[in-house]
Amino acid sequence: MRYKRSPIRDHQAESSLFFSRAVVAFGGIVVLVGLLLVNLYTIQVKDHDDYITRSNDNRIKVVPVAPNRGLIYDRTGKILAENRPVYALEITPEQVKDIPGTIASLQSLIEISDRNIANFERDKKRSRRFNSVALKNQLTEEEVAVFSANQHKFPGVEIKGYLKRYYPYGDALTHVMGYVAKINDKDLARLEREERSSNYKATRDIGKLGIERYYEETLHGTAGYQEVEVNSRGRIIRTLKYVPPEPGKDLVLNLDVDLQLYIRGIMGERRGAVVVLDPKDSSVLAMVSSPSYDPNLFVHGISGPAYRGLLNDKNRPLVNRATLGIYPPASTIKPFIAVAALEEKVVTTKTTRNDPGYWHLPNSTSRPFRDWLAWGHGRVNIVQSIEESVDTFFYQVAYDLGIDKLSTWMSKFGFGDYTGIDIHEESKANMPTREWKMSRYRQPWYKGDTIPVGIGQGYWTATPMQIAKATTVLVNRGEVHPPHLLMRTESEGVEELAQIEPYPPIENVDDKYWDAALEGMRLVNHGKKGTARRAFAKAPYMTGGKSGTAQVFGLAEDEEYNADELAEHLRDHALYTGFAPFDDPKVVVSMVLENAGGGSTNGAPIARRIFDHMLLEKEKDGEERVQ
Repeated sequence: MRYKRSPIRDHQAESSLFFSRAVVAFGGIVVLVGLLLVNLYTIQVKDHDDYITRSNDNRIKVVPVAPNRGLIYDRTGKILAENRPVYALEITPEQVKDIPGTIASLQSLIEISDRNIANFERDKKRSRRFNSVALKNQLTEEEVAVFSANQHKFPGVEIKGYLKRYYPYGDALTHVMGYVAKINDKDLARLEREERSSNYKATRDIGKLGIERYYEETLHGTAGYQEVEVNSRGRIIRTLKYVPPEPGKDLVLNLDVDLQLYIRGIMGERRGAVVVLDPKDSSVLAMVSSPSYDPNLFVHGISGPAYRGLLNDKNRPLVNRATLGIYPPASTIKPFIAVAALEEKVVTTKTTRNDPGYWHLPNSTSRPFRDWLAWGHGRVNIVQSIEESVDTFFYQVAYDLGIDKLSTWMSKFGFGDYTGIDIHEESKANMPTREWKMSRYRQPWYKGDTIPVGIGQGYWTATPMQIAKATTVLVNRGEVHPPHLLMRTESEGVEELAQIEPYPPIENVDDKYWDAALEGMRLVNHGKKGTARRAFAKAPYMTGGKSGTAQVFGLAEDEEYNADELAEHLRDHALYTGFAPFDDPKVVVSMVLENAGGGSTNGAPIARRIFDHMLLEKEKDGEERVQ
């Protein structure tokens, strides 16, 4: 058997192959190193500024600092909304290994409810682990002392202090002041739309209602910030720069809190609203809505059961009746209609009509429209019809004016529109028109629809604030000023008066027509047959006013009204609007008392007490201080 011979190795070929491979490998290395050097040059030289900025962004954080909220005062300098320090027990999750065990140990020292724990767990999920999360807010001084003595046992747990809103007058001013509460998703969305979210990065609360909401931007101020250096885990190492926030401006309101409390005391448990304006510029001196609720409950977060209790309360304490309460204005509007009727030449100051106690639509067999006085008032003129509140006179006036002229004129007095008051919670109510009825009921306007409008009933509704504003228009003979709560703002000793622009006036009305309406109102309070004469008997000053009684439901043709036989919620509303003194008005008072009965017997006496308080008692106090 023959063996095959092994071939001799070709060393030259192997050497050539190795060399070519080495050259290719070296070339690859050179290319890669070249790419690395080019990339290194790009990073270190060309894009140096960009990368150093990114590095600083990772190392340096900008932490917003919330500004202090502005305070709110009344016209006499009494504080209505202040910032009080509160203390919260907070846990930093990153620093606590056993959170449930820590909470259980804390419960042996401080009362911590299941709700506190649930809120903590919810907020912890929304927060970073190195940020502290509140376990319990609003600690008492005793709780602060007890924890401070045992703080060494709880690493990662600390007490932090914050400023929280506090309303010293509680429910007496809720519907004026509103309140602040925790910012929610809806608030955040609104701030994003308004491009103001960046100013609220460190802010926890925001105005929800009333003055607090309307002047939120003024009260909030401008956030500051601090630049801090952080480690890789995001924890602050040191502060590099601090820019302090600008606190919000303080507000001084036209409101007189002593007057507000006085009226609140008069109202007692009654449901209703009272508005007091300075007729010279319609500044709001008092705005009472009863019943009310304590706004401080909402500042720290009201519980579900407590909130449902307010929502389900049949007396509706959450509703601001002064601006959101909608009622038939009743006979309070007769002086305003009188001006319209005189100017439109429907009647003259010498026109007289007989009132037999009822009025029929011409050429109609429908049931008559009745006067409040069954046997009638006899023959009366325009002034006497206001004094005695003669319904039949104004039925005829409304019929002659027609709904078009009637609604146009009443719109000039502000009915059917926002008054312009500086809170958002306001209703337009309804000044009926042909177009409104067609849109609402898909029915045309009939002549019979106009008649009850002539005495402030039917489809006509108004708010107490609208009635008060209309009264100031009458007192000022056509000048129209929007009601306003803000008097001025103050910041670092600099005062800035609120700029309130008047609305277009009611022009070209003869002075004698204003005189006739005002004289009728004077006689309401001081005339021999005035409907409110008993309330103003022996008053040492002269006033003008008009009472009203608004029906809650209609009566059948032969049915008589008997309050004693009706459920309370079906009884008439009592309305009154008036001013004093007559020759130089300094105050306008308008009110609605729900289901209280007649305006002259229930509303006028309250107005008299308010006038006495403002014109007599305050003057007496002033004299005593001078002495």
